[in-house]
Amino acid sequence: MLPIDRQHQILEWLQQEETLRVSDISNRLDVSEMTVYRDLKPLIDSNQVIKTSNGIALRKEEPVFANRCSYCAKEGTGRLSIQIITHQQQIEHTCCAHCGLMRYEQMKEQVAQVIGRDFLLDTTVSAKMATFLIGSELAVQCCDPQVLVFASANDAKRFQAGFGGQICSFDEAIKIIHDKMNGTGCCSSNE
Repeated sequence: MLPIDRQHQILEWLQQEETLRVSDISNRLDVSEMTVYRDLKPLIDSNQVIKTSNGIALRKEEPVFANRCSYCAKEGTGRLSIQIITHQQQIEHTCCAHCGLMRYEQMKEQVAQVIGRDFLLDTTVSAKMATFLIGSELAVQCCDPQVLVFASANDAKRFQAGFGGQICSFDEAIKIIHDKMNGTGCCSSNE
């Protein structure tokens, strides 16, 4: 049996049984455990299976709620939303910059990129390079303290002149929101 055939067989067994031990696979296929490990490596590398304490299991996809925030589970609003892209090319959406920054803080080691939308121009901007305005008087009906994203620091300053708030960088915004929330969780879960 070719390695590709053994891999297909392993995947079939996993679909039926959910988990398998390497020793069981070795016995079933009548090959050494080292051969099984070689067969499993491409399946693990391609995220089809995951290692467990006793062997392997099928990678279960977490349910994706296209319009739900991955931090607070509120309905998302496109213009305020943030996208978080992991090193494994998975994309999470949050309803607003507040939740996007908090979710980033939870998973920052896994994050490759954070993308937001400029509040005034509705253009894509790297959140790490953006300017943030926290707590302006303009109510955007999302999480509190509300956070707005601007590609230009000058635009943020002009907006602040009319609506107040605190201007900060990406890292400063995370710290400010975290401090204002005092570990109480996302505001939308407290409504």
